[in-house]
Amino acid sequence: MGTGITLSDKGTMIIPDDPIIPIIAGDGVGPDIWNATRPVLDAAVEKAYEGRREVAWLPIRAGETCWKETGEFVPRESMDAITTYRVALKGPLSTPVGKGFRSVNVLLRRLFDLYACIRPVSHIPGVPSPVKDPDAVNMVIFRENTEDLYAGIEWDAGTDEAARIIALIRELTGRELRPDSAIGIKPISETGSKRLVRMAIQYALDHKLPSVTLVHKGNIMKFTEGGFRRWGYECAAEEFGDVTITEEEVSKNGGVVPAGRIVIKDRITDAMFQQILLRPREYSVLAMPNLNGDYMSDALAAQVGGLGMAPGSNVGDGYAIFEATHGTAPKYTGLDKINPGSMILSGALMFDYMGWTEAADLIRKGIAAAVAARTVTYDLARQMEGATEVACSAFGKAICRHM
Repeated sequence: MGTGITLSDKGTMIIPDDPIIPIIAGDGVGPDIWNATRPVLDAAVEKAYEGRREVAWLPIRAGETCWKETGEFVPRESMDAITTYRVALKGPLSTPVGKGFRSVNVLLRRLFDLYACIRPVSHIPGVPSPVKDPDAVNMVIFRENTEDLYAGIEWDAGTDEAARIIALIRELTGRELRPDSAIGIKPISETGSKRLVRMAIQYALDHKLPSVTLVHKGNIMKFTEGGFRRWGYECAAEEFGDVTITEEEVSKNGGVVPAGRIVIKDRITDAMFQQILLRPREYSVLAMPNLNGDYMSDALAAQVGGLGMAPGSNVGDGYAIFEATHGTAPKYTGLDKINPGSMILSGALMFDYMGWTEAADLIRKGIAAAVAARTVTYDLARQMEGATEVACSAFGKAICRHM
């Protein structure tokens, strides 16, 4: 049973009280963490709304396991389900290194034009961290999801295609590249950059956050990464000029930010890695191209305890897929051992997106209380004095008890 999510004439989602949500359990440990996650999400909805709302979960398939069994990475019925129901949740999917298919994750983002990878990063008190003050980290990353190196245009070394590209570069620029070079193309567009920055600024406005920082390597790649920076500032000035202000303008104003204004900053990528360690309180929303966002989001997750507790979402216009941000950990498949926190918190993000904030808050409360009680999975227990190590499924039950 259940009812599909629809779009209004203005393009906003209309969420019924019994939405049908497609779920991809995933590869490797995916089924384990989904089996621990579903009871938590269902319990939060029941407790928050006392039967007035419920999720109708629709299992669908994708990934390497699906390919081995069906010959397809994303079967047509799975694509149709996401197209029809618009919001989905997924576990980890396999991505081979150096061979085979590129990535089912990237494929899903491209199929549904999920151009913003949104990952909020904050510390849950009690979760072990390698830094002295993990509570200083409270940022939301907006990573462009469809361009940059992940656009996937490349040619292997020694191929005729690579030789032709090398010859073309010589003809156009006069530069000589080694003939045994592999070649890759890095597209970053004004359209892709502005729509991401637009969403990041709107998020900062909606959540009353003080700044949006454009993170780029524009000092070296002046037309791609530099273009991202330039287009980001243009978007802020042209579309949000009455509510934004640049750092340069703040300096001219004696260092004072006018009330109600969001500061638009920019930082070179490598310098930003230092900033998130040394001065994390100065940043709230970060917007950046795809590869920078990949590195930065994982680095920030490490500061607050690792990917096991890091939620993630992929959002476009009219579609959204929420996902566990870690890998498939195949050696732990079926052992009921892996921390399900990433998928559970991604479910909370999904509820936020749907406007079911009461259920989302209960989930976060339950996780925080379970961690405070030191009832945790092995990855956290081995770093916490006096902790009780529990299975993946038992951690989910502990979260439910503490809601």
